[in-house]
Amino acid sequence: MICVGKKVLDDNTLQFSIDGNILPVVNSCVDLGITVSNDMSPRLHVNSMVAKAHKRANAIHRCFISKDVSTVVRAFIVFVRPIVEYNSSLWSPHFKSDIESIESVQRKFTKRLRGFSQLTYQDHLKRLSLPTLEQRRLLRDLILLQNCFRFDKIMFSVMSLLLPVSSVHVATHTNL
Repeated sequence: MICVGKKVLDDNTLQFSIDGNILPVVNSCVDLGITVSNDMSPRLHVNSMVAKAHKRANAIHRCFISKDVSTVVRAFIVFVRPIVEYNSSLWSPHFKSDIESIESVQRKFTKRLRGFSQLTYQDHLKRLSLPTLEQRRLLRDLILLQNCFRFDKIMFSVMSLLLPVSSVHVATHTNL
């Protein structure tokens, strides 16, 4: 059992049980691939996700025989980006250190590409036509917001079809 909030329960304060089995109190748990901590901070999830993404990015550099930049970058997009973008709208970081930690995955990967070691990160992105990972998270958040509004309009349309005309109230403005 995870207790969420500023006040964490002591083991002796309150105990929950199912069929006589006392549930242990934990500080974090993984649900649908996202690590949730009792303070609702994304830091634990970001740290584990960044470590996994770095391992996968390093494996691409070690294992790919082709040193063609476009091939290796495509492998990064296919094999690493999904790790750092999975459900990003739920855990989107707000601390600068977490944002920089996530961005370091792409920064370090592009720096190891042939001919990119002396360039700045912004130059890497321009030459490869890649957005920052932060920009991609922002875009995904905006798409989610747009879909929420679209869903709301769809639900209103569906409700107006299902309900009789007399029960659908439409607000109108009148001139005073």
